[in-house]
Amino acid sequence: MAPVRAEHREFVGAVFRQIEEMPKADFEAGMEWNWETFEEYLGAFRERLGINVAPMVGHSMLRLWVMGESSRDRVATEDELQQMCALLRQCLDVGGLGLSSSWVDIDHEYRAVPCRQAAPEELDALCSVLGEYGAVMQIVPEFWDADLLAARIDILAELSRKHDIMITFSPLFDSTATPELVDRAMERVQLQVARGARVVPQMQTRPIDVTFEFDIPTSVFSTRPTWWATILKPHDQTLADFRDPQVRKRLVEEAYNAMHPIAMEISFPEFLVSRTTLAHNKPLEGRRLADIAAERGCDPVELMLDLAVEENLKICFSAFEVGHNRTDNIVGPIASDLVQIGSGDGGAHVARFATYGDTGYLFSKFVREAGALSLEHAVYKLTGHIARNWGLTDRGLIRPGLAADLVIFDPQTIDRGPEIPVEDLPAGGYRYIRRASGIEQVFVNGKLVYSAQGGYTQATSGAIVPERRQERARRDAATLESTVGVASTKPAPLRNWTYPQPGDDWQSIAKRELPEKDLQEAVQDLQSWNLYLVFRPAPARMTCSDIIFTAPPAA
Repeated sequence: MAPVRAEHREFVGAVFRQIEEMPKADFEAGMEWNWETFEEYLGAFRERLGINVAPMVGHSMLRLWVMGESSRDRVATEDELQQMCALLRQCLDVGGLGLSSSWVDIDHEYRAVPCRQAAPEELDALCSVLGEYGAVMQIVPEFWDADLLAARIDILAELSRKHDIMITFSPLFDSTATPELVDRAMERVQLQVARGARVVPQMQTRPIDVTFEFDIPTSVFSTRPTWWATILKPHDQTLADFRDPQVRKRLVEEAYNAMHPIAMEISFPEFLVSRTTLAHNKPLEGRRLADIAAERGCDPVELMLDLAVEENLKICFSAFEVGHNRTDNIVGPIASDLVQIGSGDGGAHVARFATYGDTGYLFSKFVREAGALSLEHAVYKLTGHIARNWGLTDRGLIRPGLAADLVIFDPQTIDRGPEIPVEDLPAGGYRYIRRASGIEQVFVNGKLVYSAQGGYTQATSGAIVPERRQERARRDAATLESTVGVASTKPAPLRNWTYPQPGDDWQSIAKRELPEKDLQEAVQDLQSWNLYLVFRPAPARMTCSDIIFTAPPAA
């Protein structure tokens, strides 16, 4: 959320709420905009932290600060790129740990966030600044497509070797919708690490749960164009479409036959009615649509639409373990030294599901139940392993002179609790939470901040980590260039691909990349090889950071 000019606060807030699915009234009631620079941002909470915070500098925030609104539409000029590099240095000097970016996120108007308009040269230049500081980059790739993810791993590996930095991507996600993805991604990571790259996937421990209601677009419908277009309409028009027999027919067809969205295996009859507003519908809560529809003699998707209309779109539906729930597939990467436990997402999507409890679930599911990790290995994966990956040399181990960040827990009972709704947001909104069990005490930098007997204390012993980035000497660029570089034996890509150029469309790419083919045939081939772009929800457009495959998938 920094650096951000005052005139961009409304835009940034809208984007944040869209990506993290946070209610507008609660965001505005609880948010104090009292900073612009990154240093002012850290100062807004530095003295009242109960936990440690390692702040990342947002790539989109750099672009917005330097380029203004045009950061949403175009690549940077050379002068603007130099300004972004200088601004990144300022942020790292005052306490930034590294740079965060994304290849997938969309804003509140369903357009690519600013960092996705960056040309590849921009990311390379920013990574060169990270190399000066020994800082890190974290990025979100297309985690639902094996070919795309493999190409992104190659790109990240080249940046890592060239600039001698650690790059982590999040998440590495397993699903029956993409059953071979994790194995293929791990093979690519192993190949690139063997060639000197430091590319670290982050993997969560918990399965994915989904909750949605129809007054807010959600990824569940991102590959269903009629659903997406209908939900984007004003409230009354969405209701009218849900009642319209012709629209309903298309909605039902897409519900059963569309592509799975972002690696989630969605079956609408299996969704539960999770939250209602009308008293006579309360008995439906916790029941499957398939079961209710069988009793009423109707189609489950038709039932879902009827209930949505009856409840004025305020009804919620939930499905559990729609992805990342195959323990046998996950345990290998979770235990691997190449993979970091992460992608926690705690505090995000608060009205949709509770993304809390990954640490407790690691012990209950993978240590106690599956026996896949020893207790000591699981502790290390959550502490020293993460500190090592991120270059935090003053913590992560129990050793004299290091920070006393300690969790005292019962290995026989540590776990995550059930998902429960609570109405405690600043404007009275609700969220879902999970409480931990088996935690006895938590110390942050030597101070007790929580105990099972007394709850949370008022200790504010948390710190910005690292506390002072400028204490780390910058690495001389010439020396860095002489000691590292892209390996001469780069592995061949799994599929041929290209970056779009500014202003490209399918026809221009087809003419350039497939000149020997009939234009219409070439366009059809390109679209069939890049369905992720064909099904990208409108009004999202092709960006300069997208990958366009110019050959079919390997057999």
